[in-house]
Amino acid sequence: MNAIRTETHGRATIVRTALGGMLALALGLGIGRFAFTPILPAMQSAFGFGDDLAGVLAAVNHAGYLVGAIAAGFSGRWLVRLDVFRACLITSVATTALMALTAVVPVWMALRFISGVASAGLLILGSAIVLDALAAAGAAAWAGVMFGGVGIGIAGSGLAVRLLGGDWDRDWLVVAGLGLVMALPCPFWISEPRQRPLRASNSGGGVASAGISLPLVLLTLAYVCEGAGYIVTGTFLVAILKRTAETAALGEVAWIVVGLAAAPSVWLWGLLVKRRGLWATLIAAHLTQVIGILLPVLVPGPTSAIVGALLFGGTFMAICGQALTLGRQLAPVNPTAAISVLTIAFSVGQIVGPVIAGMAMARTGGYDWALSFAAAVVLAGAGLLGLGQRQSQISPEPDLTEPCPAAAD
Repeated sequence: MNAIRTETHGRATIVRTALGGMLALALGLGIGRFAFTPILPAMQSAFGFGDDLAGVLAAVNHAGYLVGAIAAGFSGRWLVRLDVFRACLITSVATTALMALTAVVPVWMALRFISGVASAGLLILGSAIVLDALAAAGAAAWAGVMFGGVGIGIAGSGLAVRLLGGDWDRDWLVVAGLGLVMALPCPFWISEPRQRPLRASNSGGGVASAGISLPLVLLTLAYVCEGAGYIVTGTFLVAILKRTAETAALGEVAWIVVGLAAAPSVWLWGLLVKRRGLWATLIAAHLTQVIGILLPVLVPGPTSAIVGALLFGGTFMAICGQALTLGRQLAPVNPTAAISVLTIAFSVGQIVGPVIAGMAMARTGGYDWALSFAAAVVLAGAGLLGLGQRQSQISPEPDLTEPCPAAAD
């Protein structure tokens, strides 16, 4: 009887840990980073600012994420990282709510920057703590539940704005309230395991020891392209749809579709990885995303808007997870260094992409050029991956036994 109770208690702890990780990522990325997308049209309508400023606000948030990703590496000591993670929960909710209390652009920029820092902390530290706890409990397979949180957060923010939102300030308060609900269980459900799981030690400590090779360089350049391309749709999708009478009513609906498609995408594309390998699957995901980005340009209308959202949402999370997993394989001497380089590269792309797209939309008065730019950049990434596949001398099969901590980058 005691053994049954112990087993039941252990399973309940595993479920709570995985769900806590899911809620942390839903808050940090689904709301802290991406709630800006469904709220942006209301902000522009209220204050009349253009897409160029909108792009800068998005880029500032991603710059904060880059800084947070670098800083998180210095918060990894046992116990310290849990305190920083909990502080990031509070910061993410607070900076989201404070967006409703001011109309001063420099303050907006500061809040979006700090929110980006908190997002990085929740992703990197939260996922590391949860993965360690799951590994210590022999339940690493539950990691997939956690990484589905990003899509759930995106869908939740879109649904909240659709059902409860109104003016721009109310929208921010609504999503902040949703974020608070997500944050409350996390300190109780997420904790450090009693003993840190054993890991294979990496020889060397710097980027140079990552085992830099041409395939890794090509993968890194492709990841920059993905960061710069996907974030255009990730920033402006709702605003773009609301500017056309035919699709105006679908703005938040399309964003909800993005989130629902993103939630299971890592698992679904993983089925193809098992059959075709990482290189081929990454290329296929890039090409699928190109179609999703271009559909509103090539075939304007409600149907293409929803299909495009489905294809876009169903690829960007999977691409992140697969790229980082492949980077680990290409740098077996020091996979952590490879992940760090890839994370920085992706962040740089995310900073540059919205600025270029926002300037293009402001100058042309439309979105065709911006989306075409985004699609071209992602397509270039697919080409770089093709070159990397030919140059690579390693097996493309992933290590399916250890989920990548930064798979939701």
